[in-house]
Amino acid sequence: MATGGTGLAGVTVAAGAGARTPFSAEQRLLATGLVLAVMLVAFEVTSVITALPTITDQLGGDSLYGVSLSVYTLANLVALVAAGEMADRRGPALPFALCIVTLVIGLVVAAMAPSMAWIVVGRALQGAGAGGFSPIAYMLVKRAFPQDRQAMMYAYLSAGWVLPSLFAPLLAGWVTDAFGWEWVFLGLVPFALAVGALAVRPMLRYGPLPFDRVGSKIPAAVVAAIGVGMLVTGLQFANPFLAVTTSLVGLALSIPSLRRLLPAGILTAQRGLPAIIACRIIATAAFLGADSFIPLAADRTHGSSPLVQGFVIIGAALAWTAGQWIRARRPPVRTAPAMRTGFLLLGLGLVLVVPVLWEWWPLWATFVGWSVGGLGMGLLYNPATVAAMSYAVDGREGEVSSQVTLADAVGFSLMGGVGGATVAIADRSTWSLTAALGTNFALAIGLSALGVLACRRVESAR
Repeated sequence: MATGGTGLAGVTVAAGAGARTPFSAEQRLLATGLVLAVMLVAFEVTSVITALPTITDQLGGDSLYGVSLSVYTLANLVALVAAGEMADRRGPALPFALCIVTLVIGLVVAAMAPSMAWIVVGRALQGAGAGGFSPIAYMLVKRAFPQDRQAMMYAYLSAGWVLPSLFAPLLAGWVTDAFGWEWVFLGLVPFALAVGALAVRPMLRYGPLPFDRVGSKIPAAVVAAIGVGMLVTGLQFANPFLAVTTSLVGLALSIPSLRRLLPAGILTAQRGLPAIIACRIIATAAFLGADSFIPLAADRTHGSSPLVQGFVIIGAALAWTAGQWIRARRPPVRTAPAMRTGFLLLGLGLVLVVPVLWEWWPLWATFVGWSVGGLGMGLLYNPATVAAMSYAVDGREGEVSSQVTLADAVGFSLMGGVGGATVAIADRSTWSLTAALGTNFALAIGLSALGVLACRRVESAR
């Protein structure tokens, strides 16, 4: 098995200290293309979310608002498995090009949509296109870049979210007001085509490597997406019978499928890769438990404007990127202590944001507190990625990279479903919104504590 660091997969995270191997011209071109692909996805996600309320107003599609969001995530889940598998079997250039084409078709379909139903179709295609970028990028970092530069490359990829997070909502709002929401989609088409033209050529030299192939996991990914979708949807139902029945069916479909897609032993966080992937699920779920609901608290409890609501959580996004850069530039560190520090800071940040539920608490304090949580995510995220990819044997990098990105998707989806369910229950019962959000924060804090325990098992035994 190919490993990194000390030769024991997951034990040591190689970082960029001291003299580093220089990039060749082709590596610089590839790195630029991969970072721009991340920026493309980030602009697409943040811009469309900004324009979506206007779209539903004009097309009369309030009932499909949530569907347009969930179908993107579920298509994303299938695509990341399919792209990783195809990259192993055919090389990364073909699936990357197909992702670009699918994304562009989805943008055009949405821009031309005469009804909200077509927006949903467009969003599904966009999710399928964007979903393949991350596993392909992780695979190429592993194959195309020297080991002492890989941690920094993961930091570069994370940094691709910074500018879109800061400017895309403002730009999308201006475009929607000045030219119409259609141009939010159409404006991304030239960007997508340029990314494809830039990135595909240097990918052509990385063809498939010889390896004994197993059966396709794409059908399992489809079933897992259906199951997760049913689980998340079932949690929102007001009818108890429908809620329980749909959720149980969703669990029955998703658990066996996810067990096939993810490393064996993930449910018990067995040492090595299963524990690393389990920690990624825990970390993303814990982070979403606050990040998605702090703006809601800022709105309902503090009466803040949309601009302020977004600003309160921007600090966490910036601190996340800063944490990745800090970790990538330090000398090699052991994975378990690095991730433990990240989980502890994430837990501290979660505790510090709980007072946002009190109307007298200043929002600048929530900004600072949640920045601590974002820093923790950055400090644990990079070591987890590097350690997980150290398990990628030659010829199957796409499989491991898809497991890493699938873990993030599962964590976000499950916590989004549970957190959304608490808010929905509060909306239709005497349970207060404050209690619902407090429950979400408490769950997130509990998950961060679980992560502290689980990360002790991320290193393989000697």
